Amino acid sequence: MTHKKYLSLIIILIITFTASYLGSFVTTTFKEPWYSSLTLPSFNPPSWVFPPVWTSLYFMMSIAIWIIWINFFDKNILKIYFIHLFFNSIWSVIFFGFHFIGLALIDLLIILIFIVILMKIYYSKNRISFYLMIPYFLWSTYALVLNFTIFIIN
Repeated sequence: MTHKKYLSLIIILIITFTASYLGSFVTTTFKEPWYSSLTLPSFNPPSWVFPPVWTSLYFMMSIAIWIIWINFFDKNILKIYFIHLFFNSIWSVIFFGFHFIGLALIDLLIILIFIVILMKIYYSKNRISFYLMIPYFLWSTYALVLNFTIFIIN
């Protein structure tokens, strides 16, 4: 049984980081010269901040859903997580790939709604999973403010 537990963790990590890779690939392929031409707010972090932050967040969100999965085997929660992950991964496609700043903002709102839904479920089932999502919620809220500001000033 233990090997199945860890196999499920590996599968969740692979799926989550595949979504991350899609976003990263689109970002690096289509970011420039478009992104450099934008007016960015003073609180925009340097580019080097994003990879370690997102790697940490993807790892924590994977652990959070895995803890829920191995304890409750609830396919509905897993579906919510993967739908949320879809919206997370297409943000880069929308923003950096298509350069649709406003649509990316809407996508971020959808992501935040899913994060809140997941956190609410996690809170009632496993507090560790809930706590693992707090940095992701905070970073995504910051990203929403950043995306909104870029949308307004451009």
